[in-house]
Amino acid sequence: MRSTILSRLAGPLVAALAVAAVSGLIALLTPHVPAPYLLVVYVLVVMAVAVVWGTSMAIFAAVLSVVLFNYLFVHPPFAFHLEDPSNIIGSVAFLATAIIVGRLASRLRRAALESERLSEEQLALRRIATLVAQSAPASAVFGAVTREVGLLCGADLARMERYEEDGTVTGVAAWSRVPAELAVGTRFSLMGPSIAREVLQTGGPVRVASFAGATGAIAQEALGVGIRSSVGCPITVTGLLWGVIAASTKSNEPFPADTESQIANFTDLVATAVANAESREELAASRARVVAAADEARHRFERNLHDGAQQRLVALAFHLRIARDAVPAELPSVRADLDRVIEELVASVEDLRELSQGLHPAVLSHGGLGPALRTLARRSSVPVEVQLNSEGRYPPTVEVAAYYVVSEALTNTARHAAASRVEVLVDEQDNTLRVSTRDDGIGGADPRRGSGLTGLRDRVEALGGLIEVISATDNGTTIKLSLPIHQQVGDSGA
Repeated sequence: MRSTILSRLAGPLVAALAVAAVSGLIALLTPHVPAPYLLVVYVLVVMAVAVVWGTSMAIFAAVLSVVLFNYLFVHPPFAFHLEDPSNIIGSVAFLATAIIVGRLASRLRRAALESERLSEEQLALRRIATLVAQSAPASAVFGAVTREVGLLCGADLARMERYEEDGTVTGVAAWSRVPAELAVGTRFSLMGPSIAREVLQTGGPVRVASFAGATGAIAQEALGVGIRSSVGCPITVTGLLWGVIAASTKSNEPFPADTESQIANFTDLVATAVANAESREELAASRARVVAAADEARHRFERNLHDGAQQRLVALAFHLRIARDAVPAELPSVRADLDRVIEELVASVEDLRELSQGLHPAVLSHGGLGPALRTLARRSSVPVEVQLNSEGRYPPTVEVAAYYVVSEALTNTARHAAASRVEVLVDEQDNTLRVSTRDDGIGGADPRRGSGLTGLRDRVEALGGLIEVISATDNGTTIKLSLPIHQQVGDSGA
């Protein structure tokens, strides 16, 4: 406490000594200058002290400098005399000036600080609004908002939590100015005092002045990291309480009175980000259901063709062969006609088989992606090298999407690339299936000009994946595909 007071007095004390010394030197060098005129010099110093340290320090510097000047330089020296009315009037005026200037300077300083704070707040809000407008992932928005709130409120720690249906809260983002570990992704019960519990009960901004002696998981964590007090605001999404964001301090000093309003300015942006994320998830899920339904319809059609029309045509060809063998040898023209019919029928069966496999390859359903890609490689007119770093089974929608992308890539290579070889690489990393095809052809492919990859891009993105086409002129074409694997590996039901 004593060191704090001394540190505050040090600056004004040095300023008072300096101005007294300068004024005294002027008085000694120019004795004809009336002492009260030297008070003008003091005003400049008092203004500087008021701006930097405030009104109280300005008054302290004013009194000290007047006393020092009178004691050291007014005749007789080393004696304090203010009998001269002009000295008394000048000193009183000087003190009044110090008070007025100090208050004005304090107001200006507060106005400047408030303007700076508002400017920082607006910049922070703009940064978050930009993230939301760019449809950044909700986790990125949560982390950015929590950090901005912590910095803007001058907090030591900040955290955002989401309410769960079972009456608990889950930390979704955390920020700390000092070394401290705040749990993220962990569920906490609402037993004991906490911002989350108070917000749930009141539905509005709340404060927790102290966690001393409190029980409950959140309170114990707060005590563990040294939190003294917290302030927080609710996050409401589409009219429902979604979560809470809180700022905490390790200091004994409480948060300013306007902290709740500062935090509340960010909650609408969080609500927008959550609503956008939920809308995107619903849209992605809807697109994925459409893709899955279309695949299932094609698969069902392929089965019906294979088990129905194809089998009947094969049986018909068999009966025709029997009928041809029964035709007498003296009727060669009839046998020839039957042979042509049988050949056309067999060709039709093969066409139908190719058509049904194009709808949904049987080898993909029964053997998986590896055998299906090897079959494509064998059928390709351009030599294909298939490298499989993963032989597992994947969700049907993932396998079908990967198969169609490779199939389209090989078709485009054979038709347009003038390539001598193609490499196909399949790998699994971080629960994501990665497939790439690369040829050594002429390059220059542009999917925007009507490639079949355009429709496949919609399929891939509907599954939450990404597809990239790299095709520089004279440097071949590379297609990179990544698809998230949401289901258990081995779930290959069709």
